[in-house]
Amino acid sequence: MKLRDIAHSRTGDKGNISNISVIAFDAKLYPLLVSQVTAARVKDMFKDIVQGEVVRYELPNISALNFVMDQALGGGVTRSLALDAHGKSLSSALLDLEIEGGIGDTDEAP
Repeated sequence: MKLRDIAHSRTGDKGNISNISVIAFDAKLYPLLVSQVTAARVKDMFKDIVQGEVVRYELPNISALNFVMDQALGGGVTRSLALDAHGKSLSSALLDLEIEGGIGDTDEAP
């Protein structure tokens, strides 16, 4: 299934940093996010765009993960020549990430 089947996202950008939050639709799905939506997978997904580090922050009280991606916007929104590499486009692309398992599989590691 796609990440978008179990979560939604919010995003922002400042300068050359993109910030993407992934929020589980149901708190029971949060362990699935934690186990499968890693900083390494996000970095790999955006390897052609994100030139810097990807850091993941866990927010279990709101069943969310937050990813801060440095050097991700081609110098910044006002400097970039890229048309669709800004925060909202990146968050939509992240929701296409493939997730293994299902709603009943949240206690299993992949």
